[in-house]
Amino acid sequence: MAAKVAGCELCEHDGGRLVHHDGDWRVVRVDDAAFPAFYRVVCNRHVAEFSDLDPAERERCIVLVDAVERTLRERLQPTKINLASLGNVTPHLHWHVIARFDWDSHFPQPVWGAAQRAPDTARLAALRARLPELDRVLAERLHYA
Repeated sequence: MAAKVAGCELCEHDGGRLVHHDGDWRVVRVDDAAFPAFYRVVCNRHVAEFSDLDPAERERCIVLVDAVERTLRERLQPTKINLASLGNVTPHLHWHVIARFDWDSHFPQPVWGAAQRAPDTARLAALRARLPELDRVLAERLHYA
């Protein structure tokens, strides 16, 4: 494993509520009030780009991203899943896997874009109430992924 880089947010912190850790990768749920079903698949080595990984590491990454996406689709039936690996602010390889709903405050804009409407607090609360069970199912599936 590459040494941690001082000042790198994802080297120094999990980056959210830890759902799965397998040595090379971790999956966390991001604490985002507006987007509660926001997960990250994070490389535990400090690398900046997907192409920095060897073929087996790239395959493992995609297997994890796929498992998170499939579980969110099955359990939450979102309008859309957003996948992103940006790293402009935190140049440490991580993938965002975000369940999006046509009622969310920013839809159809990206979560980092401009709000389109006020948050639907009732639907957000109902979604948050489902997260402990979702995290449990994700942890189980990722263990076998």
